[in-house]
Amino acid sequence: MPESTNSQTEQGAKAQVWLKPEQVEDIRDATTRESADYLAGRNDSLIALLYDTGLRVGEGVSVDVEMLDLDDGVLRLPAEVQKDYPNDNTPQYTEIELASDTVRTLRQYLNTRWRESPALFPSRQSDRMTTESVRNVVSEAAEAAEVRPYTVRGRGEPSEIGPHTLRHSVAYRMLNREEGNTLYDVTKRLRHATIVTTERTYSHFDRV
Repeated sequence: MPESTNSQTEQGAKAQVWLKPEQVEDIRDATTRESADYLAGRNDSLIALLYDTGLRVGEGVSVDVEMLDLDDGVLRLPAEVQKDYPNDNTPQYTEIELASDTVRTLRQYLNTRWRESPALFPSRQSDRMTTESVRNVVSEAAEAAEVRPYTVRGRGEPSEIGPHTLRHSVAYRMLNREEGNTLYDVTKRLRHATIVTTERTYSHFDRV
């Protein structure tokens, strides 16, 4: 599924494609295995961060190293890097708690990364990855892992997986693999402007 189609879900359509946690692990394993040695840590950290936090791809490429506080296990996300849906309200500064595995992955990456730059994720050509390069990393890893996502039509194909699929997968994980979460918790994690957007997008993940 093209990323432009996935992004429509921010405006209220149901999420069409998502992954289970073990499928995300398969994608991480594949990117570590298939990437050039000096890019493997970056690509694994990128996927881990997107899947942990639910960042949109444009937000992910905007993250700077100084926004991380790995001692506290927090990503401090300034308002200016956040894209607010479904309206034009000014987004708020947000602190996103990181999973311990994500903290470990980021520490190892930062201790060994081949290029120093203010951006957390530099590219081979510049100091910061583009949204297109992130899409390529995720798509190529999904193809290499031969992961078939879950969709509203049944099982999908690896070609349907992109960075926004990871964001949908956060909602699936919270509602079906982590105890006690509600749609309101998903609203806070994904930083939707209202719970109405969350309900329209993810109500089919809330098991009956």
